[in-house]
Amino acid sequence: MNIIGKNIKRIREHKSWTQEVLVAKCQVEQWEITRSTLAKVESNVRRVTDIEVKRFAQILEVSTDELFTED
Repeated sequence: MNIIGKNIKRIREHKSWTQEVLVAKCQVEQWEITRSTLAKVESNVRRVTDIEVKRFAQILEVSTDELFTED
């Protein structure tokens, strides 16, 4: 199970971004991720690599620590 999925979703929603908006921002940064893949990450179906954690943090403009925060 990945623990950052819920945090990616929380941060994305706080920014009022849809999944499509986040995917578009990823693609601008030359990261070919699909909305389906993002949905799987957010719902803890798909694991996230260390490189992907770094990319999500950069695109969401947060620290990697924030992505690993547990409630």
